[in-house]
Amino acid sequence: MKRHASTALAALCAVALLLCATTAFAKPILIKFSHVVAENTPKGLMANKFRELVEQRMGDKVVVEVYPNSQLFGDDKVLEAMLLGDVQLAAPALSKFESYTKVLQIYDLPFLFKDMGAVEKFQQGPNGQKMLHSMEDKGVLGLGYLHNGLKQLSSSDPLRVPADAVGKKFRIMASDVLAAQFEALQAIPLKKPFSEVFTLLQTKAIDGQENTWSNIYSKKFYEVQPYITESNHGLLDYLVVTSAEFWNGLPDDVRAELKKCLDEAIAFGNKIAGDKDDEDKKKIADSGRSKIIELTPEQREQWVEAMKPVWKQFEGQVGTDNLEAAIASNK
Repeated sequence: MKRHASTALAALCAVALLLCATTAFAKPILIKFSHVVAENTPKGLMANKFRELVEQRMGDKVVVEVYPNSQLFGDDKVLEAMLLGDVQLAAPALSKFESYTKVLQIYDLPFLFKDMGAVEKFQQGPNGQKMLHSMEDKGVLGLGYLHNGLKQLSSSDPLRVPADAVGKKFRIMASDVLAAQFEALQAIPLKKPFSEVFTLLQTKAIDGQENTWSNIYSKKFYEVQPYITESNHGLLDYLVVTSAEFWNGLPDDVRAELKKCLDEAIAFGNKIAGDKDDEDKKKIADSGRSKIIELTPEQREQWVEAMKPVWKQFEGQVGTDNLEAAIASNK
């Protein structure tokens, strides 16, 4: 009798262990995607598209949760959170990786790319692709570049020539290159979180800021800035990143399918970025809330000459070969 009871107990234990193992195996992989912008921006729409594609193609195997508008973390904290496993995907602006690698500072250099076609050519070329792995030794892996567009200057006073910026306070992302860019104009750069920009402008704690048309529109900066200079002076792109430990620890088939979904979502987001650039500029113009200043070729050349010394200042950090390849992408 005891032998039968013992055998039955052993069988029950085996079944219980099998059920536990099956349940553990069946538990979906959770991916939290944290970003700081509104859902109607190229980045916000890209993140939602990725979630939809994963849901369609991977069923219950992987669950993607998207947290926009800094609901989980701001860009200043998200990389640390990602390395701790609190989020699995993020897409900070390229400026945010300065403490992880210096080469990505190339994307902050003013007037380096003549248009988004040149940006795409460089990013998809060997130099741009190599940069995706420039932080892997620190646990951060780049998965793809996401466009927002070229930056414009908004301000409380008209900005037509560099002299107009002297002594003015501009919000910037945490970037030494962007700080140097405004210092070259004898302006005052202030590193502040993106989530605080509207209030800083509204209360006139700062005189202006730099951003793309889609961010200026979606965050309503144009409502508290009477002037926007169409300078196209810099690039605001993002790098979709993950923890190298998390990504490399995924099953091969899951990782491959996620990369396909992500590539498709990024292409979707980049197309939207191009479309929204013109659309949001028109919406701002039609609102009548902010006057758009178009620079003459002579005025624009003054801005270029004032900011271009920043290239030389950071050439040693971004790499001469990378700088030459970026310049060549304009041809």
